Amino acid sequence: MHALLEAIATMPASQQAQRLFHGRGGLFPGCEHLSLDLYPPAVVLTSFAPLADEALQSVGDALQQRWQQLYPGEPLTWVYQCRALGAAETRLVQGSLPEPHTVQEDDARYLVHVLRGQNHGLFLDMAEGRRWVRQFIARQPDPERCTVLNLFAYTCAFSVAALQAGAGQVVNIDMSKAALASGQQNHRLNQLAGGQFWGHDIFSSWGKITRTGPYQLVIMDPPSYQKGSFVATKDYARLIKRLPDLLAPGGFALLCLNAPELPLAFLQDQMAALVPELEFIEQVANPAIFADVSPDRALKVLAYRMPS
Repeated sequence: MHALLEAIATMPASQQAQRLFHGRGGLFPGCEHLSLDLYPPAVVLTSFAPLADEALQSVGDALQQRWQQLYPGEPLTWVYQCRALGAAETRLVQGSLPEPHTVQEDDARYLVHVLRGQNHGLFLDMAEGRRWVRQFIARQPDPERCTVLNLFAYTCAFSVAALQAGAGQVVNIDMSKAALASGQQNHRLNQLAGGQFWGHDIFSSWGKITRTGPYQLVIMDPPSYQKGSFVATKDYARLIKRLPDLLAPGGFALLCLNAPELPLAFLQDQMAALVPELEFIEQVANPAIFADVSPDRALKVLAYRMPS
């Protein structure tokens, strides 16, 4: 755990939600099961293997020492989540969490729940994807006329980014009404209008989605595997085939895939085979902290453009 303890010792002072240590990228031998995140005011340690009490004590001591260097006199709050054997056990080790717990990324605020489940409400590895959306909307000649389709919207962070950048309308679609309710709270936190929230299984009907378009930007950020709703290996192609019907001329598609077992070519080959008319524009870089010994294992975010 030497690399993790070194990262804690040099942890920056920040009010922004961010990853602090990414052992999962394989660049720190012996720490592949560990990650450390900052959801101010809480630090969250996640392990994919059980940690002994002595190891947790070492982490706690290191966090306490660094916290007092950064924020003299302020109490430390940290959380430990163990995801061994496919189940998540989460506990508040020290301190207290605000309720509601909101965090900041750039100029946006998001509601998070670090003690509830494996997904905390904001995926930190997608920070550059959200920045890409902001920049895309800001570049449009008339952002207010820009409509965005946000598929698998979860808590609608992409929508917040788009609307803050000036988009006129974002249609957020997700099967989870609880996630969309958090998304609506995120919009209220940022005093944003222009968001629509549809609790809908897209594979049951595309009619309403298509009629609301065409869209200047379509964002696809599905789970890699969610039993009963989406399996990337067979269902991503079904999404890709819909892009010509959803995109306005000159519109962009942002395709996201977080599946270590599927390489970048998985998306590129399907796009080339199924919608060859769409032009590949760029791969959006991940935050530097998420560097991976094998780029094919990391989050993949690709931008494509529909011909004008």
